[in-house]
Amino acid sequence: MTLVIIGTYIVSLSLIIGSGFILVGVIGLLKFNDPMTRLHAPTKVGTVGIGMLLLASIIHSFDIGKPSTHELLIMAFLFVTAPISANFIAKVNIHRRACETPPSPPKDGTWSTLDVPEEDVAT
Repeated sequence: MTLVIIGTYIVSLSLIIGSGFILVGVIGLLKFNDPMTRLHAPTKVGTVGIGMLLLASIIHSFDIGKPSTHELLIMAFLFVTAPISANFIAKVNIHRRACETPPSPPKDGTWSTLDVPEEDVAT
């Protein structure tokens, strides 16, 4: 088995995995009803699905002897912008009151520390 054949197998496996993630993301985007649950489907597709397709493109370009690294820049751009845009979309939905607002933290000094309230200390 030569490196070209192994590269072809890796490319085809990456394409199948990436296409599977994209298919699941599209189904999730169509099935979910409110914007906050719909938000998860495209962000996963953008990171894992497109990442696998771009990885297949990188391996294929090295396989045919014309290396290309443009895909690395595209991957870096997608991996940075997808979580940020998802965060902004979630914040807009919360501020517009289009979804349930998250609960407020409790009004004590121990909710973000390792201190234990006196009533919870076992004696």
